[in-house]
Amino acid sequence: MNWRPLPGFFIFAFLLLAGLSGCGGSGGETTTTEEPTTSESGSAEEKKEEPAEEEVLLEPFDAPPLEEIDAKVKWVDQRVVDPIELLREQLAKEPPLTDAKTALTLRNDYPKDKVNNEKILSALGRLPASEDEVDYDSTVVRHVGGDAKSTNPLMVSSVTEFDVVGLMGIEVFGFDWNMDPLASSDYVKSWQTSEDGLYDKVVLRDDIYWSDGKKVTAQDVMFSFQVIMDPESRVPAVKQGTDRIRWVQAYGDNTIVYFHRESTPVNVWNINFPTIPKHVYEETIKEDPTMRFSKAHSDLEKNPVCGGPYKLVKHDRGQEIVLERRDDFYMVDGKQVRRKPYIKTIRFRVIEDPNTAMLALKTGSIDEMAISADLWKTQANDDKFYEHNTKATDTEWVSFHICWNVKSPFFEDKRVRQAMSYTLDHEEMLDKVFEGLYEPAAGPFHPTAWMAPKPFPESYKQDLDKAEELLDEAGWSDTDLDGIRDKKIKGKTVRFEFAIICPPNPLSERVCKLLKRDLSKIGVACNIKMVEFTALQQLNLDHNFEASVSGWGTSTDPYSVENIFGTGEGRNYGQYSNAELDKLFEEGLREFDKEKRAKIYGKVHEILYDDQVYTWLFYRNSFYGFNKKLRGYRFSPRGPYNYSPGFSSIWVAKP
Repeated sequence: MNWRPLPGFFIFAFLLLAGLSGCGGSGGETTTTEEPTTSESGSAEEKKEEPAEEEVLLEPFDAPPLEEIDAKVKWVDQRVVDPIELLREQLAKEPPLTDAKTALTLRNDYPKDKVNNEKILSALGRLPASEDEVDYDSTVVRHVGGDAKSTNPLMVSSVTEFDVVGLMGIEVFGFDWNMDPLASSDYVKSWQTSEDGLYDKVVLRDDIYWSDGKKVTAQDVMFSFQVIMDPESRVPAVKQGTDRIRWVQAYGDNTIVYFHRESTPVNVWNINFPTIPKHVYEETIKEDPTMRFSKAHSDLEKNPVCGGPYKLVKHDRGQEIVLERRDDFYMVDGKQVRRKPYIKTIRFRVIEDPNTAMLALKTGSIDEMAISADLWKTQANDDKFYEHNTKATDTEWVSFHICWNVKSPFFEDKRVRQAMSYTLDHEEMLDKVFEGLYEPAAGPFHPTAWMAPKPFPESYKQDLDKAEELLDEAGWSDTDLDGIRDKKIKGKTVRFEFAIICPPNPLSERVCKLLKRDLSKIGVACNIKMVEFTALQQLNLDHNFEASVSGWGTSTDPYSVENIFGTGEGRNYGQYSNAELDKLFEEGLREFDKEKRAKIYGKVHEILYDDQVYTWLFYRNSFYGFNKKLRGYRFSPRGPYNYSPGFSSIWVAKP
């Protein structure tokens, strides 16, 4: 019941070491860090953008009658479940290691002592045994590090937006804690895929209503697809993957058929796009296809029409966002037709400074927050913290790195990039900056991921002699004896002096300073440029940098790395190109056998790691502090929220 970022969409974690310094997507980005927002989306006073370049995303298509499709297609039933009940079945196989009362008395000294962490996760991650245990009138105050610019499901891009809109939006499809796809029985009666993989057919329930009282229909889904694919809409976050669909056709009010361009193992993720109400947007989009500039769309940002379990009741810009449970989501004509959401009111409180957020958690003015490494061992480890709260951690597939722009004369040579990785004192970074809480990274996929190579490569360790040897081989030497290496490039002597860009937060700055110090030992000058998030993101998009510190939260399928490392792809900020890698990406989209796909993407991992397109820094686990009244925390590779059931499993225990 928690609409999430498209599973094919890697959340940009932008070091966002801020998540490290406090947070988070989806990215979360997700539980990756929030981006600070700088403007209000949907304002009629905003400066209008230049028209988008002409592009055709939808070709003419005549959908055949449903009877004709059913006659020629062999349908295979897919999983339609209640995610909460699915989790309940899983928990029944996992007896608690202790009871909740005992777990609430424990101190979590992870990683020094991992036993108490396991007990806390086991005991407090349970669902209620009966309705009588739940405080259905509860309010939960969540921490977010930045405001939501938009409440339109098609416009979401930040972690805060994914979290907020996820509770208001319609979730036709989702995925469980193992990243396996599902359709939610809250919305879907049946879901079938054709045996040849070219069609998906969904039959919606006929008791789903928008918050304005209008029925949710298949026409809304078809309309949403057409809006997403309109070049003027400019919704890149949700367009990725959706643009692989040939067509979406509504047959009556309840049946939807998705027509795929080709049979691929990721079609199941491509059909997971958000839905907006046709009756609300059909006319407004004619006036303003961008959904950004008209008064009508500005009004809809403040009062969105929702189809999910919660509705927006307040948005105080830069302060808080308040959602309230929709009675008409689970009650129809006086009858309960869905599970009643556990929490009545959800407040998202915007606190950018992590220390201020931690103080709010300690005093009880917020109920949960992601905790950075430094806070985990200090402020989240004293008597005041444990008076009202506890904390837990688990594996999350989030990695942080330094991206090298391979079009820069400094980093076009693989040997130079490898030298950079040998120069950094990884051990000092992990132990001193991140308090020993994070694991060293060795490529794009987490070692516990099914697509990770086996055996997994060893992470880089500092070796200054090796770094100097590689730089010498690449032609960088100190010819003028000024202490800085140089090289003749196009007839000119170029000093090895480059700039690294990173967001303005203490932990990312410490990583950069550590790199700068270590590079000075081998005759390389590094200048640190702290850049505000929005500007930093634009510099990356424009490839206007030499080195950039950032991070990625995981996708549900490894094919998404093509968008990051494939030749000419949109988020290939470092402009890397490798023909062998591009061929493997094609193979990965043709292979359906999971074990064979794992070998393909394992090879992708090995190539990227050998080329050191990035200097991979570390994998960051989920670290959360939460009020002792909360139950139901279940972690996934995307954190505790960005999967099914996600935040919907959280409940407040009666006193």
